[in-house]
Formats: sequence, C-alpha cells, structure tokens
Amino acid sequence: MKKKIYLMRPFVGKEELEAVRKVFESKYLTEGPVTKEFEEKFAEYVGAKYGVAVTSCAIGMELGLQVLGVGSGDEVIVPDFTHPATGDCVCQVGAEPILVDVDLESYNTTVAGIENAITDKTKCIIPVPWGGNPLDPTIYKLGEEYNIPILEDTACSVGAKIGDKKVGSFAGMSVFSFHPRKVMTTGEGGMLTTDNSEFAEKARSLKTFGVENGRFMYHGTNYKMSNIVAAIGLEQLKKLDKILGDRIEMARIYTELLKGINYIRPPIVKPNIRHTFQSYCIYIEKEGWRDKLRQDLLKKGIETQIGTYALHLEPSYVDVKRNSDLKNSEMLFKNLLTLPLHHELSYEDQEYVVESISSLIRDYGGIK
Repeated sequence: MKKKIYLMRPFVGKEELEAVRKVFESKYLTEGPVTKEFEEKFAEYVGAKYGVAVTSCAIGMELGLQVLGVGSGDEVIVPDFTHPATGDCVCQVGAEPILVDVDLESYNTTVAGIENAITDKTKCIIPVPWGGNPLDPTIYKLGEEYNIPILEDTACSVGAKIGDKKVGSFAGMSVFSFHPRKVMTTGEGGMLTTDNSEFAEKARSLKTFGVENGRFMYHGTNYKMSNIVAAIGLEQLKKLDKILGDRIEMARIYTELLKGINYIRPPIVKPNIRHTFQSYCIYIEKEGWRDKLRQDLLKKGIETQIGTYALHLEPSYVDVKRNSDLKNSEMLFKNLLTLPLHHELSYEDQEYVVESISSLIRDYGGIK
C-alpha cells in the first residue's frame, strides 16, 4: 500500500527542543525576555517597527479591532472567502462584518469589492492575502484615500512579498498565525505587527490585563505568549527562508506537472510578488468533482483539504450583511482543492499526487 501523503507536516526538530529545554532550565516560563526577543526579530524580519506576540492570530485580530476602538454600531469589511476567524473577531467586539466577494484568480478581496461596501459606518477594512498570495497593493492606498484603517489578516502569508517589501509592513496592523498548518509554527500563537507605537503599546496593554505603567488602564485580559512558545518561534524564524524556498520550488513543480490535465486550473502567480503557498490550491472546473476527488485521493493515501469557507454559507453567518451575491467565493468554496505541500514531500510524492489526480479525472469522464 502506498505510504500516506500528509497535507502538511510542521518543520520542527532538535533545535526547537533544545530551545525549550533552555527555557525550562531558566525557570522563567511565562512571557519574558525570550518572548520580547521573538517579537523584535519577527518584526525585523517582516520590516515592521513593532511586534506584539499573542496566543493566536484570531486573538491578535480581536486586539487590533479593540486598539482601533471598533465596537457596537460599526461596520468592518471582510472577505467572504476566508476562515470564519476573520469575521468572528468583528462579532466578538460587537461590530458588524460586511461580506465582500473575492477575485477568482487571486482568491483575494478586490479594490472594487471593498470600495462598493464602504459606508459612513465603515470603521475598518480586514483584507486577507489568502494562502500566501499578497494583496493588490492599491488596497492599502484605498484605506488611505478613505481614511479607514486596514487591519490585515496575514495568517497565511509570512514571508510573502510585494516587490522587495514583505507582507506585514504595509497595513496599519497585520496579524500572523503560527498554527501547525502554517509555514512556520509554534503549535499555537500569533503576532501583530505595526509601525504605529500607540497601536503597539495599547495592544501590549490589552493582552496583559490592561496594565500600563503599573496601573490597570483598560479592561484587558491574558493573551500573553509564553517564553516556551516564543523559543520555538525563534528557531522557526531561523529556518523560515529555507522553508519558503522549498515550498516555492515544490509549488513550481506541481504547476509544471499539472499542465495539460483537463478541468484543472493551477494557481496563478502575478509578476513582482512572492507567493509563499501556505496552501497550494487547484481549481476543479467541474461542479461536484472536488469532493469526489478528495474522497478518492484519500483512498490512495493522499490527504487533501478544501480551500477555505464561503462565510455566507455557514450557519453563524446566514444573517450577516453582504454587498453582492458572493458568487466567486461560493465557487471557490465548492471547487478549490488544497494539495499536500511540506518539507517531507518528495518529487516522487508530487508525481504520485498529480498522476492520481489525472487518472481520477479520466475516470470521471474528464475529456474536453
């Protein structure tokens, strides 16, 4: 039987174990000097002035909205094609998400989609450079034009670039995830980056019970990242460029191998950007075939996943406002397939994945 080919495997090893051992020996386990070092080095890596380490990307997004004073009566523009966490943070602060459609090629929000959703109640825009694919840079200019802050959900996009600048240095605030499916991981955890010292200071206060200069100035809570988790992050950061280089090369191989297979559309990479492929997704051009492929590939030992969710189809978002029919998001939700991509994947594994897809498509009658 063919070995199992996993969707994702975190690139962790003895270096992370040694770093954690040193923290244990120090007896300083909560947030402290190791976390501070991780914040500084991560911010430096993405080209931002400040980093604020938190327990998850979702919490970082919620803190960002609190920093901006977003609350009841406010509207926040959110892409419909994203993980529910992107919209949930808006609901958690009492504001209302406004769902907008995405582009079928980039899977990202568009300038037109955002602009059409702006009202006098719009307090924030949360775009998502989905799967490691950077945004159209004019989206940041749109925020400046309308004087609406951008809180970028960069959960999947560590190391992604527009030109020579990394994602995490463009928006007013950006928030990354270190979940094990992400390019770098700390098990769980996140990082808010910003160039705004006031934003950084308030985020730090809110995640630490609202303390500022020894006094409890806000109603905060405990979202601190421990030295243990941060130690893993520091080691992952050292490996990050190698991880990214390997993923980008494997993505190139997939795209080459997939050429000529009917009803399969590989991802499109635009010039002047670095797509980091946190998810390598193919679009299945026949309705109903994506789920069938997932089931049949699993029988061959190949683990896959959907792209992500169309929020308006989830029970918790049925009554949420939208500014269009969200048809692109729905099409992506139903037809996008994420293929295995990680450091343990060999060229032969990639060949097997693609050959299996090609064979199954032929079995389904995939002849144009």
